[in-house]
Amino acid sequence: MVLKDAATSPEAARFSEVEKRLLNDFQRGFPLVNEPFRDIANQLKISEQQVLDTLCRFHASGLISRVGPVFSPNIVGRSTLAAMAVPEQDLESIAEVVNAFAEVNHNYERDHRFNLWFVITAQDQHHLNSVLVEIEQQCALPVMSLPMLESFHIDLGFSLDWDKSGDDPGIERPARLKDHVDLGTLSEFDVQTDSARRLIAAVQHGLPLVSQPYAAIAEQADMDEAEVLAYLQSWLEAKVVNRLGIILRHRKLGYKANAMVVWDVPDDDIARLGQCFSEHDFVTLCYRRPRQLPQWPYNLFCMIHGQDHDAVLDHIAGLAEQCADVPVQHEVLFSRRCFKQRGAHYHKASQSSCKQDS
Repeated sequence: MVLKDAATSPEAARFSEVEKRLLNDFQRGFPLVNEPFRDIANQLKISEQQVLDTLCRFHASGLISRVGPVFSPNIVGRSTLAAMAVPEQDLESIAEVVNAFAEVNHNYERDHRFNLWFVITAQDQHHLNSVLVEIEQQCALPVMSLPMLESFHIDLGFSLDWDKSGDDPGIERPARLKDHVDLGTLSEFDVQTDSARRLIAAVQHGLPLVSQPYAAIAEQADMDEAEVLAYLQSWLEAKVVNRLGIILRHRKLGYKANAMVVWDVPDDDIARLGQCFSEHDFVTLCYRRPRQLPQWPYNLFCMIHGQDHDAVLDHIAGLAEQCADVPVQHEVLFSRRCFKQRGAHYHKASQSSCKQDS
């Protein structure tokens, strides 16, 4: 299925055919070779410098977040989705306090009594717990923690399909996970060696946009380039890394509305419903999280992107009709403001910058 309801941003309307291919084809399967941007340039029949210049421009404009790995949650480090009910007059100041934590990588205002939602990622559970406590203390507000328990659909990127007659992007989902992932059954992959930790710290914010990015990462991590490439290849094969490539920002591609939809699903039906939701192209993430009774009865979460609020609501109605045998209590939490959005921070390191070769 290909979505055709995306409004085109002014920048998207100016994409060349080569730029469209660059954005579409290299969200996954990024070359693990000494000069990956030259490899991409050869495939696109342009120069390496054109590839680097284009990616730097896309990064500066906010169209892409970074070029690099997307790590599987709770295999490298530990993470949780957290929420607070913040008085409206205090929201911006509280958001600033939360943003100051390096462990917070996403922070959104959403349309709900629990109006501030943020993701915390830390190197281990002890560190994660200490961050939760410190945020509560600094904000003088209780924090509700909702760690992921099962994943029905994870970040596999988008396949972008622009109309041949114009520049409107549609989104075609890549291959879906056929089986859900129960995080309670996953054994932690060996990412705790000194070399692995140094590599994660060096690569967590993305590859530097230079001719030989893996060599630059190797120097930063005090490793050999061949060792860096071998680690990344093994992590991809073991699904420690979900994908390696360009990470897009939806809003710049015309998806102006996004909602987190939360459902109160019977525990014995959650796997079926989660898998059914994940078959729909407009569902970008789908997870099971714990209830926190009595204030939070919901255990199934999905993210939906659309052109506007009405499109998202139509999608949600379609999910309920096609997947639920009986009406399921749910709430729709539209995003109002993004206070912070970046890649997860697992270990201390200087952030990669958009550098050009001289």
